Amino acid sequence: MLGILARTMVSTQSTMLARIALKCYPVARKTVSQGKTSVRGAKDLWYKVKPCGRLVRPVAPTRIPGRYLSHQEGLPKLPVPSLQQTCERYLAILEPIVDEEELSHTKELLTEFQKAGGVGERLQKGLERRARKTENWLSDWWLTTAYLDYRMPVVVHSSPGVVLPRLEFSDRQGQMRFAAKLIAGVLDFKTMIDNETLPVEYLGGKQLCMNQYYQVLSSCRVPGLKRDSVVNHAHRSRPPTHITVVHNFQFFVLDVYNSDGTPLTVDQLYMQLEKVWSSSLQTNKEPIGILTSNQRNSWGKAYNNLIKDKTNKDSVRAIQKSIFTVCLDAPMPCVSDELYRSRAAVQMLHGGGSRWNSGNRWFDKTLQFIIGEDGSCGLMYEHAPAEGPPIVSLIDHVVEYTKKSEMVRTPMVPLPMPQKLRFNITPEIKKDIEKAKQNMNIMVHDLDVKVIVFSHFGKNVPKTHKMSPDAFIQMGLQLAYYRMYQRCCATYESASLRMFKLGRTDTIRSCSIDSANFVKAMDDPAKQKIEKVTLLEKAVKAHRAYTDMAIHGQAIDRHLLGLKLQAIEDLTSMPEIFMDTSYAVANHYNLSTSQVPAKTDCVMCFGPVAPDGYGVCYNPMAEHINFAVSAFNSCNETNAAHMAQRLEEALLDMRMLLESTPKAKL
Repeated sequence: MLGILARTMVSTQSTMLARIALKCYPVARKTVSQGKTSVRGAKDLWYKVKPCGRLVRPVAPTRIPGRYLSHQEGLPKLPVPSLQQTCERYLAILEPIVDEEELSHTKELLTEFQKAGGVGERLQKGLERRARKTENWLSDWWLTTAYLDYRMPVVVHSSPGVVLPRLEFSDRQGQMRFAAKLIAGVLDFKTMIDNETLPVEYLGGKQLCMNQYYQVLSSCRVPGLKRDSVVNHAHRSRPPTHITVVHNFQFFVLDVYNSDGTPLTVDQLYMQLEKVWSSSLQTNKEPIGILTSNQRNSWGKAYNNLIKDKTNKDSVRAIQKSIFTVCLDAPMPCVSDELYRSRAAVQMLHGGGSRWNSGNRWFDKTLQFIIGEDGSCGLMYEHAPAEGPPIVSLIDHVVEYTKKSEMVRTPMVPLPMPQKLRFNITPEIKKDIEKAKQNMNIMVHDLDVKVIVFSHFGKNVPKTHKMSPDAFIQMGLQLAYYRMYQRCCATYESASLRMFKLGRTDTIRSCSIDSANFVKAMDDPAKQKIEKVTLLEKAVKAHRAYTDMAIHGQAIDRHLLGLKLQAIEDLTSMPEIFMDTSYAVANHYNLSTSQVPAKTDCVMCFGPVAPDGYGVCYNPMAEHINFAVSAFNSCNETNAAHMAQRLEEALLDMRMLLESTPKAKL
């Protein structure tokens, strides 16, 4: 989402510059006066550039039955945008977030960078050569840079969680019964993947790359001392037939297929889960899984020490090879109904701490389904192999599957006892576990999450006014942030590149010259309502135009990253535009956001990507919107509940503006 973004795209030096810049700036950062800047043409650039085909609404893709990967070879390659286009658009996104002096300096650097025969042209040609020689010039670089080289813990800082609707049970029998149905539902989805009968997805009439669906099952991240890797066992000659189940910090291998290759029925799975539960009643076991929550270099070192022992190595390999993991959680502390979703969100993100369920995880596992004895339910996923939409498609299928009554007759055959995975805990491993517990508890106390159901309206209101719901929500976020801090900020929204082969994401820059003009005018008593509506409409259209540009491979962020990585690969000195304060500011995302629409009434959540930032994920339903807002308690300037409240107020004020203005009624 949701991705690592600012933390990975900016060099260490740029990160330092960002911190210096943010400390030096006054709270109310000046916006460049349109009359004085020398880049006046940049602000209207999104309208002057010819659109890449017709505008595409950022909605959930449609599904058309067909062979799963039959269309893959026909997908186009990700294009390399022109250097001049990206430089011009880069200046446009800087205008609302840096001051006039910085903008002028950056313009000089870009002029030098674009000179004929200069460094920019050389790097651009190198990138174009790479694009000709590879299936996707970005995908390997992005996987490595955004995920595998990233050394912060995957917990909070990378892996998203998903909160599903609360279930109607509060005992272990209900927990086991639902877990059995959920497992059966995932296996049903897996059958479509294995048989290549999963419907191909389309967006705006164009086929989408389906590769990510192949990456989420039977896969796992593996820590390294300096760089991680991802292993996928789904394509082996003998693919895995087991899942892992963890209860009271104890891991079990559970075979989920009969000897004839058919999946276990819900009744069979229930009986096997009962065996797991009965074999793991002790609550004093070492939480070996909490090691996976540590900083990646520390975990890499501990991992190498852990797998020196053959028993430990075999147990770890069994977890890594498993199709997915099911976490049977102990009840969390009781909270009011109002706070339940927020509490469930942190349970999905980190487990609640070492005293609760944080040891009941293997955070490197791509897919972990979490089912609490108290009815809480959701999942978390390791972000390296896939983005949110394929995960949500799986969720939608599984949730619908769990609602069906079981029609399959259960075979009357004895089933083997699930295998308990053993770990030999040496004093050194015990020390690593204690350190991981301490670090986890620090992260738990630092993360502030607020989940709200915005019940006043959903996609229906923006659509009534012929506005994109996503763009409308993004303008609400811009208004909420501006009201809190009296300045605009760099904002990330994830855009899918799945129109292209092996496409991942690019950035929709939600903070634009037009959004800045709107948020500044919204509370200005000197402005007429009709003018405010006009500015809102223009901001929404600008967002729609940038979204369309991004999903067609014409956004700026991955192109700039590619030029930077090309310079590193060529062993040339780093171009000054990447050492510039403006670049650091542009990649310091105080708002990291993602729309993850689902049929299920759920919400995805993730941590902020900047120490003084917010993470905001939302699922717009027809008549309400689910929001998850996160911040860090260690930053005195941010507060998730305050941001959620300001967001709610902003959306209501925007609706009132539209409904009370004569133009909007026509």
